[in-house]
Amino acid sequence: MIDSPNAHLQELRRGTIVLACLRRLRSADYGYNLLEQLASQGFETDANTLYPLLRRLEKQGYLESEWNTDQSRPRKFYLTSDEGERLAEMLTREWQLLTRAIASLTDEEK
Repeated sequence: MIDSPNAHLQELRRGTIVLACLRRLRSADYGYNLLEQLASQGFETDANTLYPLLRRLEKQGYLESEWNTDQSRPRKFYLTSDEGERLAEMLTREWQLLTRAIASLTDEEK
């Protein structure tokens, strides 16, 4: 059975969402707003992917969180931790290497 192109695209995006979240959460934000911000920057994801990821990154120490109960609806705000910053830097370097490698493969085709 052949996987659809959308399945491969989804797999590629799933591999980059950790980096996108760590970068975006350098300023504290809550899940739903993070979903909207990522989408506005061309990085579509859904809540069923994002919320478990945020909890996992928090449990691993890459995100810190705090409940804000000042508004009528309590919201959990996430912020990239120092350890998360180090991970983001490492992933960014790796992403840049991969981008150059893919570009060189594409250049070979011309």
